[in-house]
Amino acid sequence: MTTNVPVLPIAGSTVLRATLALIALVTHWLKILTRARRHRREARELSGLDRHMLADIGLTRADVRDAFSSRFWEDPTELLAERAGDRRRYRSRGPSRLELTAETESGFRRPPIDRPARQTV
Repeated sequence: MTTNVPVLPIAGSTVLRATLALIALVTHWLKILTRARRHRREARELSGLDRHMLADIGLTRADVRDAFSSRFWEDPTELLAERAGDRRRYRSRGPSRLELTAETESGFRRPPIDRPARQTV
């Protein structure tokens, strides 16, 4: 008794699946590469700005340098946005609790600037 085992259709579908998986992998890496190039290009435009324009955004030249020192596939604009957001958050805040306690522990409080200093004669 002989049995017919269809070998070709099974092998063909396996090869087809492997090829499609390889194509999907290559496509995924190409998307990552183009996204990384786009982010680098955007960050490079920021590096062309002078320090006053960077200060308006909330960045320094050192921030831009740090962003470019990361690995190629990491997003440098993410670091720049994080640092600008941190500066914006901390700038709008008043003096910290640590600054206030250090001021009162020393016993010296600065008078408000809008009124004249009192002098004793």
